[in-house]
Amino acid sequence: MSQTIQISQFGGPEVLQLVDLPVGDPGPGEIRIRHQAIGLNFIDVYQRTGLYPNKLPLSLGMEGAGIVEAVGEGVTHLKAGDRAAYASNPPGSYSQSRVMPAKTVCRLPEAISFETGAAMMLKGLTAQYLLKKTLPQGGLQAGDHVLWHAAAGGVGLIACQWAKALGLQLIATAGSDAKCQLALEHGAAHAINYRTENFVERVKAITGGAGVKVVYDSVGKDTFEGSLDVLRPFGLLASFGNASGPVPPFAPGILGAKGSLYITRATLFSHIATREATQAMADDLFAVVQSGAVKIRIDQRYPLAEVARAHRELEARNTTGCSILLP
Repeated sequence: MSQTIQISQFGGPEVLQLVDLPVGDPGPGEIRIRHQAIGLNFIDVYQRTGLYPNKLPLSLGMEGAGIVEAVGEGVTHLKAGDRAAYASNPPGSYSQSRVMPAKTVCRLPEAISFETGAAMMLKGLTAQYLLKKTLPQGGLQAGDHVLWHAAAGGVGLIACQWAKALGLQLIATAGSDAKCQLALEHGAAHAINYRTENFVERVKAITGGAGVKVVYDSVGKDTFEGSLDVLRPFGLLASFGNASGPVPPFAPGILGAKGSLYITRATLFSHIATREATQAMADDLFAVVQSGAVKIRIDQRYPLAEVARAHRELEARNTTGCSILLP
């Protein structure tokens, strides 16, 4: 049996329930993993509320790290006793142990702790595919300006550091002066407190009126129009989250009027659809973390049983860096 966080209806943090569930043995292409640490992400909130619908009852959690206890037929890249970490569908990491598909589970280097592994996989792989694969026309070169919303969160602080390592001038937005300072300390070239400053005007001033080639936006509704307004012609808005709510319907004609802009709604799970792609991205992430160029900041740790408190603090934007649950 495994203590597991499950919901039987969509709603607020109060629907999160700690239950005991049987685990069983892995089938073909599966592993059983015992978690040492579990990642907390905004996608968990979307699934809890039903914004991203799943069948009920639902075990939550998309990210974790631990020890492989058993492997099923056909699994060759992992064995019992391996240290491992993952970001993966289907949900279920809010648990002591689980059986899950093996293809997106990666062996965790000895130099990286379980807590770091659990905190960095979904967020680090997200930063990887955005900065390396979700690119404007002509790509990005050293010296280019990019805008990153919610830059003091888990994905954002990784992105600030990785962008600096790539030579990019990352303009960060965040909701307080303290969060802006945090982004600057992690490699952002500029930081804008969107509660006290007009980020469109500031970005135009920073870029000499030219705008940025790409905006990486996990906020959604509240930043959508402004994000379009700071793009240079042929620029790209990469929307990858809805922290303030989903973007409302819009007329595609506005993209032409604002300079033949591009929009993509990106998701990590398209990029880790194969074993080979997942491993290549993870290898890139492991390398940049082990080099010291990117440090994974864990600012909140919660017992698994206190997951409702963790969700409340995440939704209230009272967290910085990464948060983890401890089983």
